[in-house]
Amino acid sequence: MIEPPPSRPRQRFQTFDDPGHRKGPERIEALRAALRETGVDGFVVPRADEHQSEYVPADAERLAWLTGFTGSAGTAVILSEAAALVVDGRYTLQAPEQVDTGILAIVPLAETTPEAWIGANLKRDQVLGYDPWLHTPDGLARLERVATKAGGALRAVPNLVDAVWAGRPKPPAGRVIRHPDALAGETVADKLARVRDSLTEAGCDALVISDPHNLAWAFNLRGADVGHTPLALGYAILPREGQARLFLASPAVDPDLRAALAPVAEILPRAELEDGLASLSGARVRLDAATGAVALKERIESAGGTVDVGKDPITAMKALKNAAEIAGARAAHQRDGASVVRFLAWLDAASTAGGLTEIAAVEALEDFRAAGGDLRDVSFPTISGSGPNGAIVHYRVTRASDRAVRPGELFLIDSGAQYPDGTTDITRTVAVGAPSAAMRDRFTRVLKGHIAIARAVFPNKTTGAQIDAFARAPLWQAGLDFDHGTGHGVGAFLSVHEGPQRIAKTGTVALEPGMILSNEPGYYAAGAYGIRIENLVLVETRAIADGERPMLGFETLTLAPYDRNLIQTELLEPGERAWIDAYHVWVREALSPELDAGARDWLARATAPLPG
Repeated sequence: MIEPPPSRPRQRFQTFDDPGHRKGPERIEALRAALRETGVDGFVVPRADEHQSEYVPADAERLAWLTGFTGSAGTAVILSEAAALVVDGRYTLQAPEQVDTGILAIVPLAETTPEAWIGANLKRDQVLGYDPWLHTPDGLARLERVATKAGGALRAVPNLVDAVWAGRPKPPAGRVIRHPDALAGETVADKLARVRDSLTEAGCDALVISDPHNLAWAFNLRGADVGHTPLALGYAILPREGQARLFLASPAVDPDLRAALAPVAEILPRAELEDGLASLSGARVRLDAATGAVALKERIESAGGTVDVGKDPITAMKALKNAAEIAGARAAHQRDGASVVRFLAWLDAASTAGGLTEIAAVEALEDFRAAGGDLRDVSFPTISGSGPNGAIVHYRVTRASDRAVRPGELFLIDSGAQYPDGTTDITRTVAVGAPSAAMRDRFTRVLKGHIAIARAVFPNKTTGAQIDAFARAPLWQAGLDFDHGTGHGVGAFLSVHEGPQRIAKTGTVALEPGMILSNEPGYYAAGAYGIRIENLVLVETRAIADGERPMLGFETLTLAPYDRNLIQTELLEPGERAWIDAYHVWVREALSPELDAGARDWLARATAPLPG
């Protein structure tokens, strides 16, 4: 018998409210009225906050409020007579379902960038407004080039969406706590010493830390200002010599953190950042090209400082997990794997019984994880897509879209968890009832690409772009592909999407030992079903007998079986079959001791050797 998910009163980490499906024209018209009052002809609305983050607090969800689009990336450009929403390949199906396409043109990023759309639509002598807190210097330079070429101009203005957003949420003020050195694997003093060495090499006198992820890593702190990612919003000024200053948005700083940082850093309110920047007169200041806002650059320069726009050295340091972080990741995946297997066993029974919905599956998985222990949050809103909803890459179920999990369909569930010792992200696609031949063919091709990444051996300093094709080749052979990257970086009790490493056609960063990435090829049949298979992997050194060069490979961290009912064994090569069977043995041996009898029996069947 499969045990049901634990039922106990508690605060859930996810809600299923519709955040504003298909906004009417009134909000865009209100914005256009603000344009006229301000004396500009357009305004750029990126999906970003003042830190250029992918995940933003509720008061920075300007794009969602204005348009109804809830994806994690996109840019709207609202002109007086035209408007567009530019989205990447993950959202080309989702965006038209959420916005009023009679008002906003949906523009695929692969075809036209926001800058190109502006260049084609901004008229001569028109002025395009922008918020200098929501654009980097490089991003602003691109806007300036296209506006000038079109005969128009740019103007910095107060955020015009904020001006018309009635009932805008208050800024977050979550508790800021200490992340234990034992889990971080390195003290703050040692981390700051390494960062200062990098500043010396770059000839800089100070670093402005504008990325909250880097702030969390460098000062061994975690917060609660952003949903599902334990960030404390704020900035830091780190001089090459002397004490660092943190400017945190939240006043709720734990006394333990304040005491731990006292020898190396002063914690100040976010409102004092302007004074901090003003103190940089005469200094050469590194500002992160990816997250440092134009407003920061302007304030440093107005104070008499020189801005060196480049890479924040913390980003690369954070990507290389140390021994403590790697041990934490393995422990987190062990714990998470047991919870996911309990859920998959329950799902098998519940989907057969009928009446299961997408939301019920999300809630059950969250309950299994909570019962597994140490759960701090989910790492992102669970993607729970049955049938055609599975074809929407970043589908987010709402009470309006909730759909039954039906026989003869595929069910895709992409989820993750935040534990004090690690962050997880896993996707499994399962057949409900008997799958079609086409489903099995596509699933097996995706699985072959997934295995190709897992088994890859490659020279040190190989980039993600160089191995991305491994995941696509089995699909390409059938004239198929997918429109998202194969893998993203993952943090250590931080963001589930962490740079700079990625496996993608555009992944130019060299992979190095200690990096954690996802391995998640997919296939999406619009209006029918979606397939994605995702594990997290750790880059490790790989010894090759008689090899002439240092080589790398991947250690798979995620523990959960693949749906054997969807595997077309005739498409597999012997090495691929052996890899699946060996992976399933590892999953079974690692997790069985932690499971009840029902889930253990289910896992034994789910990890049996492939037939034939």
